[in-house]
Amino acid sequence: MEQPVTVGRATRSLGAESEAPEALTDLGDLVGESLTARVTLDEQGRVTGWNTGAERLLGYAARQMTGRRAADLLAEPIPVRGGLPTLAGLPRWNGDVALRHHDGRKLTVRVLAHHREPGTGAPAWLLLSALTRGQPRPALDESLVSWSFAQSPCCALAVYDTRLRLRRANEGMERAMALTEEEMLGLRVSEIVDNEAGERAERSMARVLRTGEPQYEENYLRAPGETREHAWSVFESALRDAEGTIRGVCLAAHDMTERFWARKRLQLIAEAGRRIGSTLDVTRTAQELTDVTVPDLADFVSVDLLAALDDTPEPRARAVPADGPLLLRRVALRSVTPGAPEAVVAPGEVDSYPEGSAPYESLRAGRATLNQVTDTALAAWLAHDPARAERIRAFGIHSVMTVPLVARGTTLGVVFFVRHRNPDSFRHDDLVLAGELAARAAVSIDNARRYTRERATAVTLQRSLLPQRLPRQAAVEVASRYLPAGGHAGVGGDWFDVIPLSGARVALVVGDVVGHGLHASATMGRLRTAVRTLADIDLPCDELLTHLDDLVARLSVEEEGGDGAETSGDVGATCLYAVYDPVSRRCCFAGAGHPAPAVVSPDGSVELTELPAAPPLGVGSLPYEATEVVLPEGSLLVLYTNGLIEDRDRERDLDAGVHRLRESLARPAPSLDALCDTVLADLLPQRPADDVALLVARTRALDANQVATWAVPDDPSAVAQTRKDVVAQLERWGLSDAVFVTELVVSELVTNAIRHAQPPIQLRLIHDNTLICEVSDGGNTAPHLRRARTYDEGGRGLLLVAQLTGRWGTRQGAWGKTIWAEQTISLQ
Repeated sequence: MEQPVTVGRATRSLGAESEAPEALTDLGDLVGESLTARVTLDEQGRVTGWNTGAERLLGYAARQMTGRRAADLLAEPIPVRGGLPTLAGLPRWNGDVALRHHDGRKLTVRVLAHHREPGTGAPAWLLLSALTRGQPRPALDESLVSWSFAQSPCCALAVYDTRLRLRRANEGMERAMALTEEEMLGLRVSEIVDNEAGERAERSMARVLRTGEPQYEENYLRAPGETREHAWSVFESALRDAEGTIRGVCLAAHDMTERFWARKRLQLIAEAGRRIGSTLDVTRTAQELTDVTVPDLADFVSVDLLAALDDTPEPRARAVPADGPLLLRRVALRSVTPGAPEAVVAPGEVDSYPEGSAPYESLRAGRATLNQVTDTALAAWLAHDPARAERIRAFGIHSVMTVPLVARGTTLGVVFFVRHRNPDSFRHDDLVLAGELAARAAVSIDNARRYTRERATAVTLQRSLLPQRLPRQAAVEVASRYLPAGGHAGVGGDWFDVIPLSGARVALVVGDVVGHGLHASATMGRLRTAVRTLADIDLPCDELLTHLDDLVARLSVEEEGGDGAETSGDVGATCLYAVYDPVSRRCCFAGAGHPAPAVVSPDGSVELTELPAAPPLGVGSLPYEATEVVLPEGSLLVLYTNGLIEDRDRERDLDAGVHRLRESLARPAPSLDALCDTVLADLLPQRPADDVALLVARTRALDANQVATWAVPDDPSAVAQTRKDVVAQLERWGLSDAVFVTELVVSELVTNAIRHAQPPIQLRLIHDNTLICEVSDGGNTAPHLRRARTYDEGGRGLLLVAQLTGRWGTRQGAWGKTIWAEQTISLQ
């Protein structure tokens, strides 16, 4: 009879097979390996393993049995109970077998046989028989049963002695193991459950004997004959007598399968919420749905959108056509099988689904459907689709769910969930889960679809508002780039412009409207138009920004007073405005909260032009100031928006971005276009998080012999001499064809200045691609065109100038005004 094991004391049993747990250094010493006859067989039924317990049971030594057929030990062709089974394909067998002992005796032995899966590296069969089964039960057993069943509320209970041999099991444990108590009697838990879960439980039970502390774990088992894995909450505790001595171990297991799967479903929903919709790309969002649900929910998942969405901005009112088949375009799929060979339709392809098919009926009914391949409706559809039916047979597909993608009351498509590797068919809970996941994904897909549509509209609008080609002018050679944002932000309001000015000058503009989307693009268009209008009247740089600041402030007030349906109620922008004069080689800069321009000297050195601190447009708190610099011919002016040097996604430091820009500009490039490409490649990721506008201009300088200047006396008699000087200059330039018009223009402008303005009066001719005539005076009154009446003696000169020249205008200066006229000349 076994003696008790007392924690904390090294008490040795009176029996030869029991000793204190702390004296045991190996699990085999504790459980007594020889108390179970263990035999392993290969698939042909030949003995590959034979322990001492088997030797004790049948009298054969291991060397005598290894390699022999186990059937040679049968004393009768048919076992005593249960009949001889067909072992092929069985995961487990148990029953009574009549065996022949080495001395000739016939023994009836209770056998439990486990069949291992091929490829595991373990023997094909493990045969077990407890040697202690036939021993009389000690009185202690009744006490163990009483204590265990009284102390544990769980439904599946088993009591093990200090050798971890089963002594009693209740009905719940018998159902869980699909074995009777009699069939499990004397076996270890690792022998009853022939997998890792049984071994884990046995190690936990050994810790209970060693420490006296209870153990808890979760196991996942599929009982023989069941197709669904069960989740078990297992609690192992020591059974003590009145003196606190450990008498055995109670293993209590609670089937928490439903709770386990409910938790798995909640985890899957949480994971879907975290992963689905991470981008605003329709295909990527659909792929995220398939990634989340395979293999946790299905073995194969595909997302198919209505093909009609390709051609219409909004889905049709009816999800399915009134007549004709349903056309779906596959946008994403995923399978547990690499390459998804079970798919009939590849991503990007459109497939046709007739009335009566699963997706057609699911969309028509507006609800998710669950079908087995044996269902009548599904079988009727597959009968007319041999390609799909063949794939179903080839891969053993047995269960299908079809779930509509519906967002904001609009049907977008359908999701297919398929099982073939998982032997469990879809259940109603799976259908509910699939519907929840599809609903979440549908909103994200619809958001991505709407964003894609709006972004395409905004890009089209913005590109139509940006210069289609840069105007020809003599002051600078220019190249530009514009890249819309590639991330969540959407298209912004970045813009650039090149504006020819009078006197061969040119204005360079770069700006950035706050915000993204259609509103930002539209605001950008309004500001660009305003800048061109203000530049056309030749306002100084700082004064132009002041007027633009007032405009942005008014726009912001207008937005705040609107209904707010399509706008943010807030308008702001940054801007950099530069004017370069090729005659003086001076460049005037004025900025409104914009990054400073870079200037690359002809020797390759790069410097940032320091601008006075100024707020963005629309703030209106500080005045704007201009900075003027003299540039050597061949210098590069580099104007850009903050998206070039900032990267919010990668949290790149602004100073680091400026440093990389200077390094990129310092490297020589064969052309301005090549330089633009180099800068973008060096500073930007593949999908920039913000819009980027880049404008690069190489300065030119007019030679002194291309400019002629005269001071004109404030005397009408000086007009004649002035005409002679102009004619002589045109002859030196070889512009004889322009003499008549130029002489007339000079005469009219100089005469008007002498009569109506104040000295000093100056005449300047500029000869480049055009011929420009400028007359400056000290007055501030700007002339204007008017229609002269029949008997008026004057008022026709300026109209005549406008008719004879290509362009004319006036600009105010610090000390007066300048009237100019520009005419096109034919180059010889």
